[in-house]
Amino acid sequence: MAFSTGNSSGPMADINVTPLVDVMLVLLIIFMVTAPTLSYPIDINLPQPTLNPPPQDREPPPPVSLKIDASGTVSWDGAPVALNQLQNLMQQTVQRDPTNQPRLEIDVNGQAEYETLAKVLAYAKNAQMDKIGFVQNEQ
Repeated sequence: MAFSTGNSSGPMADINVTPLVDVMLVLLIIFMVTAPTLSYPIDINLPQPTLNPPPQDREPPPPVSLKIDASGTVSWDGAPVALNQLQNLMQQTVQRDPTNQPRLEIDVNGQAEYETLAKVLAYAKNAQMDKIGFVQNEQ
C-alpha cells in the first residue's frame, strides 16, 4: 500500500481493492454453496455387463417393414393390418426369438396423424420390441 508523503498536495490515485476482494469472496462462497443444489440426478438405464455375453455368430433376422400412410393405414411387411391387431403381430414376432429380434423399420408419411404413430410406438413398447428405427425418405 502506498503512503502519501507530505510533499504531494493532489488526491491519491490508488484504488482501494479490499472491498472488491471481499465482495468476490462472498460471491465465491455463495456459488460454492448453491452449486451442488442446482444439479439433480437423471435416471437412465445403462447396459449392465454380463459374464456370459450372447453369441454373436447368429445372423440377425430380416427387418420388419411397417408403413403408415397419409390416411392412417398401417401395413406390416406390405400387407395392410388393422391397428388393433398390430400388437399381437409384434408380440408373435418377439416371441419367436426374444434374444434375436428383427429390427422394426417404421416409415411414416409426413401427412399421417401423430396419434397413429404414437399408438404404433406404444404397441411396440408393450410387445417388448427393442430394435426400432425410422426410415427417412428423401423428398
